[in-house]
Amino acid sequence: MRTPSNETVSSDIDEQVPEFDEGTVTRRSGARGDGPMRKCVLTGRIAPRDTLLRLAVGPGADGKPVVLPDALAKAPGRGAWIGVSRGELEEAIDKGHLRNALARGFKSAPPAIPADLPDLCEDALTRAFTARLGIEYRGGNVLAGSDRIAEAARMGKVRWLAHASDAGADGSRKLDQAWRVGEDKEGTGAAGDSLPLDRDALSVALGRDNVVHLALTDRAAAGRVTALLARLNRYLGHDPGAEGPADQRASEP
Repeated sequence: MRTPSNETVSSDIDEQVPEFDEGTVTRRSGARGDGPMRKCVLTGRIAPRDTLLRLAVGPGADGKPVVLPDALAKAPGRGAWIGVSRGELEEAIDKGHLRNALARGFKSAPPAIPADLPDLCEDALTRAFTARLGIEYRGGNVLAGSDRIAEAARMGKVRWLAHASDAGADGSRKLDQAWRVGEDKEGTGAAGDSLPLDRDALSVALGRDNVVHLALTDRAAAGRVTALLARLNRYLGHDPGAEGPADQRASEP
């Protein structure tokens, strides 16, 4: 992992960052339609904000500043952004790279780094993803149940298909095939996402029993969900095949 020299923590902290002026980059990216951009404090890479995880800084139990994950980027106060995998974050903590980056941005009172920060980040990213699934389900955009999904898939109504990590191979293959038929993609090998969550976790997210497979019927909803899934998968070190709404597995209307 590269740790740039003389790196400031982020434009959340400093009004002017020599290598990255948040206002300028955001205006330029907005003109191109890219949306807000942020800079990873560990790699120096500039990327769309929604692909990164914000670390918010606030008072800990002892009143001293502590850094914690802010997956929805809504916490008040100063913060930093990271776009690395869990393994890279653990390495950055072990080697002092994260501490040094935070110390440069908080010279007067650098925040403490919890020993379980990697676990907290994973939990926060997982909650953000499952919460979005629950919202889309309550909004009527999620189909659950193999028969309903297969029928909608064959009719070309499924924009995104996914399977629990413990889903049976036969059931997944049948739904993948139905989806390919509906999308006129037979022979392409297109398949639904294998989620980093088992059926129990999906059942809790949707508030119903035995959720093994699920599908989204709305393209905008598919974009929202796949963006969060891509971010979670990237942190977990899984193959980042999903890059948000443009992912080929979130089908076009």
